[in-house]
Amino acid sequence: MIFKTREVSFDSPQVMGILNVTPDSFSDGGKFAQIERAISQAHKMVNAGASFIDIGGESTRPGATPVSLQEELDRVIPVIEKISTDVDAVISIDTYKAQVMTEAVKAGATMINDVKALRDQGALDAAVWAAKTHSVPTCIMHMRGSPESMQDSPECNDIVEDVIHFFEQRIKECVNAGILYSQLIIDPGFGFGKTLEQNYQLLKHISDFSQFDLPVLSGTSRKSMIGNLLNKEVGDRLAGSISTATIAALSGASIIRVHDVEETSDAVKIVNKLQMVE
Repeated sequence: MIFKTREVSFDSPQVMGILNVTPDSFSDGGKFAQIERAISQAHKMVNAGASFIDIGGESTRPGATPVSLQEELDRVIPVIEKISTDVDAVISIDTYKAQVMTEAVKAGATMINDVKALRDQGALDAAVWAAKTHSVPTCIMHMRGSPESMQDSPECNDIVEDVIHFFEQRIKECVNAGILYSQLIIDPGFGFGKTLEQNYQLLKHISDFSQFDLPVLSGTSRKSMIGNLLNKEVGDRLAGSISTATIAALSGASIIRVHDVEETSDAVKIVNKLQMVE
């Protein structure tokens, strides 16, 4: 897949490091809000094995309160400008706001990662512009409602079929709008409007999403699906995060989105070796 001028092969899973330049993200809020710390962390993650860096300026944890457009721009644009020239990785902007997408791509972002799957006002047009003029792909994620309300009523009859149907519709709309099919990545949205049981149903059946012949992004790192099952606080979820990342990688996920890059990269190397042997 082409990310501006960079070509990435998904013959083996790639690790995406999470870089939240926010004060209130559920796991690392405030740790990398200063630009110097953010840049240092990006370098550490790439050195540890990340080929993607996902930069977010607004928390999407359950119950999170949206921030203003200007505040989000002020958080992410200086970091992207600096990192895009210094770091050897795909730079992803984690946002659902159209103007943030546009300004981030102008600043050097080479991928859009949208938890609302380009359903916010103007987002689809912004992603089409990025795809056509800069060869920037977009990851579309499944989520019911919004971060403020997504856990209010997450029940459904068949979560896997529900997510597959969602992607069928959204992919069609994206392609009809002008994004090439080959410029899309899909994310089943672990933790976004799902019960504990539904999250593990998705993880068990993540290989079902290979039917779309698109890269699949898996993001389970430190989430409540781990904490609630193991009765572990956010800082004690490394083993669970590595376990779910390994399962996703073995099941065909193309991008593993994580906080703990070094440990996950080690797990992915073992998965890659296992898949190479007779």
